[in-house]
Amino acid sequence: IADLVKQEERQRIARDLHDTLGQKLSLIGLKSDLARRLVYKDQEQARNEMKDVQQTARTALNEVRKMVSQMRGIRIKEELVSIKQLLDAAQIEFICSNELKLTNVSIFLENILSMCMKEAVTNVVKHSKATKCKITIEQTANEVCIKIKDNGIGIGSNYDELKGSGLLGIKERLEFVNGTLDISEQDGTAITMKVPNVIKQAD
Repeated sequence: IADLVKQEERQRIARDLHDTLGQKLSLIGLKSDLARRLVYKDQEQARNEMKDVQQTARTALNEVRKMVSQMRGIRIKEELVSIKQLLDAAQIEFICSNELKLTNVSIFLENILSMCMKEAVTNVVKHSKATKCKITIEQTANEVCIKIKDNGIGIGSNYDELKGSGLLGIKERLEFVNGTLDISEQDGTAITMKVPNVIKQAD
C-alpha cells in the first residue's frame, strides 16, 4: 500500500508539473507567434507581446519552484485569472457567468478542480477553433459543478485524440474525489465536471 501511495503521488506531481508548464508554454507559443506576425506591421505591439512572453516565462519558473518546494494548492479564483490570460492570447472571448462563491471546499479539492479546468481550457485553445469559451461554476448542497462550454467545431471524432491530450487525466482526477466527467456536443463542446461537497472514503 505504501509503495502504491508513493507511485500515485509521483504520478500526481508529474501531471501537475506538466499541466502547469503546459499552459504557460502554450501561452508563450501563442504570443511568440503573434509577435512574429506583428514584427513587420506593428513593431510596438510586437515588443509588448515579447514582454508578455518574458513575464510568462518568469511566472512559469516561479510557479514550478513554488510547486516543488511547497506543493502549494491552487485556488480556483487564481486559476480563472490564468485561464483568462490564455484565452485572451488565443483571441477567444472568455465568459464567466457568475461570481465565484464557494463555501466549505478544501484547498485539496480546489486544486483538483483547478487542474481539471486548466486542462479542459487548454484543449479548447488547441483543438476547438472556438471564438468563445464560457465557464459556469455552481455549488449546491450536495456538489460543486463546473461547466466549460465552447462554440467550436465540436469534439466529434477527435474524442480518442483528445483523450491523450488530457481528458483521461481529468477523468482520473475527478474519480479520485468521487467526481464525474460528462462530455457533450451543444453547438460546440460542453465539458461538465461534478464533485461532491464532502469527499467520502472509498470502500
